[in-house]
Amino acid sequence: MGHGKETPRQKMIGMMYLVLTAMLALNVSKEAVEAFKNVDKGLTKTIVNYIKKNNLTYEEFERAYAENPVKAGPWRSKAIQVKERSNELFDFMQDLKIEIILTAEKEGTEAVKGREIFVDHIKIIDDNNIPSEILIGSDENGKANDLRALINDYREFLIETIDGENISVEGSVMESLNTDEAKAPDGSVERWENNTFHALPLVAVITILSKLQVDVRNAETDVLNFLFDQIDASEFKFNKLVPTVITNSSYVMRGNEYQASVFIAATDTTKQPDIYVGQFRTTPNADGTKSYEMIGDYETLEINDQGQGIYRKNASSVGDKKWGGLINMSAPDGSIVSYPFDATYSVGAPNVVVSPTAMNVLYVGLNNPIDISVPGVGSDAISASMTNGNIKRGRLKKYRGEWVAKPITAGKDASVNVSAVVNGERMRFPPYKFRVHNIPAPLAQFAGMTEGSVAKNIALAQPGVFAVLEDFLFDLEYTVTSFTMTITVKGFEREQSSSSARVTQKQRDLINMLSRGNKLYITGIKAIGPDKKTRSLPAIILTIK
Repeated sequence: MGHGKETPRQKMIGMMYLVLTAMLALNVSKEAVEAFKNVDKGLTKTIVNYIKKNNLTYEEFERAYAENPVKAGPWRSKAIQVKERSNELFDFMQDLKIEIILTAEKEGTEAVKGREIFVDHIKIIDDNNIPSEILIGSDENGKANDLRALINDYREFLIETIDGENISVEGSVMESLNTDEAKAPDGSVERWENNTFHALPLVAVITILSKLQVDVRNAETDVLNFLFDQIDASEFKFNKLVPTVITNSSYVMRGNEYQASVFIAATDTTKQPDIYVGQFRTTPNADGTKSYEMIGDYETLEINDQGQGIYRKNASSVGDKKWGGLINMSAPDGSIVSYPFDATYSVGAPNVVVSPTAMNVLYVGLNNPIDISVPGVGSDAISASMTNGNIKRGRLKKYRGEWVAKPITAGKDASVNVSAVVNGERMRFPPYKFRVHNIPAPLAQFAGMTEGSVAKNIALAQPGVFAVLEDFLFDLEYTVTSFTMTITVKGFEREQSSSSARVTQKQRDLINMLSRGNKLYITGIKAIGPDKKTRSLPAIILTIK
């Protein structure tokens, strides 16, 4: 159990085993000996868990063998050998435990029922003569010698089975099934048999044998997992076959070729399918399943080394095209299982799709994002040019499109001309026209308003005058370059100008002179946009409330 895969419970049991063994060496009282019962019960549960886990793995071997005997057969045979050798050694250890208990407590003891041991019912738990007589012997010719030989033979068998393919598993087996001689406290070399079993009370020997049984099942688990992994390279492990059609394109221009790959998605290269294209008949079976049979004229596809059938059809007419057929696979029992499939593709006349992604016009002075695509053609095979401006590849943040168009003159259409390489030849498409407009003028705002009433303290808190584009799809910024504030107080008109978008201190002084009902006039507002043109914006008239 010392290879790093133990559960927390197993680690706890192992630690208790070591502690109790040390306590026995110090001749601790019967309470310490009694504690071995708890350790043995924990080990017995661990053994049961290993047996369940290993049985599931053996079932997986049988399933893999049923699906593909050629591929899984050699590894299944090795697994069966591991099972037989593991059971042989495990049963020998179980026989030793039963013999020790029956010798000590005689026939009729409740501690043994069949081949099962109930450690709580062992009464002579501290007898240390009988275990030594059976396992060590008066001339050191006891059955522990046979046990050590069997463990060594089993260990070498597992190492040979691994055959150097997994150092981690090999190291785990070597460690858990180690029977090397040990050094006694006086420095002398002590045989594994004596070091493991000599002069120990009965319940301790039973627990040690249970621990060795755990090691056997643990090593069995590691080697089984290793063997099962060897099937992975070509394993037929799926439990559902899915007919799959992969096409080079679902849209084909007239005159070009349509191509599709038809195959079983979980196919096994050791079992090639038969793929038929054409009409087929479906017949319901009594058990609820369905049978399939090709009818009329049909095509048999050639199968490549990947288990794929390649379907080719010249696209001679436009419209939606439907096709399908059957994929036949040989089942593990030799019967033929059919899987129907169907697919569609569209054939259209040569055309091109060009669409603006933010609006239906192009604007002078802006980088306008545009999508250009040709059905069935990759974007890297497309070229484009433009009249009344220029167009190039590029992406803009927040906007979809792989092209950027920049027109020159407003009021004059711009045409986008597209060509693409289709099946090795360059094809040109009709031009796509756009209207070209100037960028619309923004509205000037102060305190977020163009007119209306504003509180005096709100007006005083404003940092400046801003130009805002409303209901325009592009995120554009206009910058106010100048404006004038005008007020009328006691019949006299006063004004102050700013050469930027910010309110000056003198302009704030004007606002501070206003009373409820007075008007604030903001005029002469100039703003410049991304097209570098300066625009005059409408005045703002606000009433102080």
